Amino acid sequence: MHPFRPTHESNAQERKGYHHGNLKEALVQAAQRFIATRGLGGFTLADAAKIVGVTPAALYRHFSGRGELVEAIASRGFDDLGKRLAAAVAGEGTALERFTRMGEAYLDFAEKEPGYYGAMFAPRALKDGEASPQAGTGGHGSGASPDAALPPAMRLLVEALGRAFPAGFKVDPRFVALEVWALSHGLATLDAAGHLPKGPGLPDKRELLRAGVLAIVTGVQRP
Repeated sequence: MHPFRPTHESNAQERKGYHHGNLKEALVQAAQRFIATRGLGGFTLADAAKIVGVTPAALYRHFSGRGELVEAIASRGFDDLGKRLAAAVAGEGTALERFTRMGEAYLDFAEKEPGYYGAMFAPRALKDGEASPQAGTGGHGSGASPDAALPPAMRLLVEALGRAFPAGFKVDPRFVALEVWALSHGLATLDAAGHLPKGPGLPDKRELLRAGVLAIVTGVQRP
């Protein structure tokens, strides 16, 4: 028997101690806050249960395991990120300015939402070996769109590139989107880990992002 599977005794304890109107929501929020402060590597189902005040057995009424709970947090994080990116590109300015703001919104999200960000981009080994929602499990059929298998955030970048630069590029726009995503993610990760060089005369992460996007986009843009 799984050590955290419900028993008659634990069920009685849960009925006695349960006080949440929405346990599933409480668990997602608690786990997100825990990951934000202590990282995904130190997170367990027992931690989430302790924070919301229920037995670990109660979690299995809503999540099959740790990986599924982390995926719920990641899915919510991608939804939030997508809204922020869409809002960033919808504002005024030149095509390059609006597209660059998407990268800046990405950096802000990574800095302000470490709980979501940690769950979204955690190594799969830390997610019980389950595929993550950003992996794009669908769209491999013969009739599927080539972009259907792309991660949601990357699909949004590809769409934004098409709207911002209708003349197109010398290469597949998916390559451009992936390079911009890799640049944004790399800067956010280095900054969060304290490995981004800082000091007099050195650019900050936003300046580096703007310079990098300019170099990537203008280098492959069609005349």
